[in-house]
Amino acid sequence: MAPRHDRPQTEQYGRPAHAAIELRAVQRSYGRGGETVHALRGVDLALGHGSFTAVMGPSGSGKSTFLQCAAGLDRPSSGEVYLGGEEITRLSENRLTKLRRSRIGFIFQSFNLLPSLTVLQNVLLPQRLAGERQDRSRAKELLGQVGLGEHGGRRPGQLSGGQQQRVAIARALITRPDVVFADEPTGALDTRTAHEVLGLLRHAVDAMGATVVMVTHDPVAASVADRVVFLADGALAGELHRPDPKTVADRMVSLATRPVGAAA
Repeated sequence: MAPRHDRPQTEQYGRPAHAAIELRAVQRSYGRGGETVHALRGVDLALGHGSFTAVMGPSGSGKSTFLQCAAGLDRPSSGEVYLGGEEITRLSENRLTKLRRSRIGFIFQSFNLLPSLTVLQNVLLPQRLAGERQDRSRAKELLGQVGLGEHGGRRPGQLSGGQQQRVAIARALITRPDVVFADEPTGALDTRTAHEVLGLLRHAVDAMGATVVMVTHDPVAASVADRVVFLADGALAGELHRPDPKTVADRMVSLATRPVGAAA
C-alpha cells in the first residue's frame, strides 16, 4: 500500500507522530451522578502503521466504546485521539464524516453490504461517498486478491457469508485507509471460513501495509494478530505480543474472574 504523504508528520508532546492511531488519556462516560457509567478510564495506546492488533476483554470491558472512539464514531468525554498524527477529537461532524469515509475502513460482523448494488459497486462505495474518483481497476484488483475476481457483477445475496465478508474486506481497503477497524469480523462465520477471512486480514497487513485493529472475543482469531491488547472495566489490562490461542484464552479467563476494579 502506497504511503499517504499528505498526512501530518509533525512531532507533538515529545512523541513521534508515526502512529497510525493513538489514544491519549481517553475517557468516555455516559449518564450523570450515580447513574454514570465509565466505559473508558484514561486509555493510552499507540498502534503503529502496518500492525495487526486484536482488542479483547470480558463483556462490558469497553471494547465497543474503544472502537467507536478510536474510529471517530463517538467522541471521548476527555482525552485525545490522533489519526496519522492528526487530532480528530475536536473536528466538526462534517469533517469527521469526510475523514471516516476516506481514511478509515470498517469491517463488521454482519457485513453491511448494500443488497441493491453489485459486488463491484459495494467495493467502490467508500470512494463514491468520499467524493473521490471511483477506481474500478483497483476495486477489481482487490476483489481478485480476496478470491472474488469473477464475482464483481453479482449481488451480495448471491454470495455465501464468507464471500460477503471478503467483499467487505475489499471495500475497507479501497481508499487506502490509515486504519481498518474490524468489529468481530468472524463472529458470523464457520471455523473454516473464519480462518480464511483472518488469513486475508493478515495478508492485508503483511503484503499491503494495512493497519488493522480487530475487536474479537475469539482467542484463535486474536492469535493471528501481532499484538493483543486487553481491556477490563474500561482500562487497559495488559497485552501480549505474538500471542498463541491458549495464552490468550488463559488471560481472558483471569480477567473474567478477577474482582471488579482490581489492578491490571
